[in-house]
Amino acid sequence: MLFVDNQETTDPRLNLAIEEHLLRNVRLVEPLLLFYINAPSVIIGRNQNSVEEIDPDFVRQNKIQVVRRLSGGGAVYHDLGNLNFSFITHGKQDLHNFDKFTRPVVDVLQSLGVDAALQGKSDLFVDGKKISGNAQYASMGRMFSHGTILFDTNLENMLRAINPRQAKIESKAVQSVRSFVTNIREHLPEDMNIDQLRQALLVGIFGEGKIPVYPLTDSDWEQIQEIATQRYMTWDWNYGRSPASNIQKSEKLPVGTLDARIEVDQGRIQAIKIYGDFSGVQDVASLEMRLTGLRYDREVIEKALADTDLEPYFGPLDNETFLNLLF
Repeated sequence: MLFVDNQETTDPRLNLAIEEHLLRNVRLVEPLLLFYINAPSVIIGRNQNSVEEIDPDFVRQNKIQVVRRLSGGGAVYHDLGNLNFSFITHGKQDLHNFDKFTRPVVDVLQSLGVDAALQGKSDLFVDGKKISGNAQYASMGRMFSHGTILFDTNLENMLRAINPRQAKIESKAVQSVRSFVTNIREHLPEDMNIDQLRQALLVGIFGEGKIPVYPLTDSDWEQIQEIATQRYMTWDWNYGRSPASNIQKSEKLPVGTLDARIEVDQGRIQAIKIYGDFSGVQDVASLEMRLTGLRYDREVIEKALADTDLEPYFGPLDNETFLNLLF
């Protein structure tokens, strides 16, 4: 096995691109191990609806990136207190064998006095609380198995970022299974920081002495940047791949009750109807037509309505209040 040093990048888009590059372009038979720590971000499962998995206001206000990964499973929150690991292997014979890839992590945690164990198919627990979720992906005769390790994550931010605010959502998307979670740091007999945990894992996996490394070359980084630019930095991948969903938002405002029904597919508004007891002099259908086809994205709609006076439709209603209703 070879260790891949990501040069301490914390950009989730680059780290996911490194992982994909190692899977698709580095055709070594020898297994690879990648560790990475991401800046605050919500990492969405391949088959999930991004809009449904986040609180859009909290994510926007706190500059939390939303990035879709290749593997399936649920949404997870990353920050600088979350250590992520990925084993990239040749062949697919170990697909669905989560015990093989989580066992080294469990062994190290147990050696540190943390009673970790694999429960269910792919999660690690300590004292009945989840500390790690894992997922896998296979392509072109290779696979990776990756997982999170909650070390000292801001759990309040995690719960707020991935807890949707929407009043009612009906969707064909896979919904995340929320579990009670805990940080490993709370269970350590002797305190350490996340870098020390990473080092303990490296020693536990490779043993004492010099760790064999696959060095990322300039050519590797060029390919990684290309993958990031074409996939993980794009709205089409992170939001546009979202399954269809029907979103209902309702709020009682000074102008009356507004009830918006929004059909979203591939991240775009396919249809929108606005109901309520508001008193406007202009048919709201023209506003609905203006919004149809747009990305279901606050900034896009804000820009589209920048020169629009909403008072003829609803009475005295400002754009910010209307945007808050839709999102």
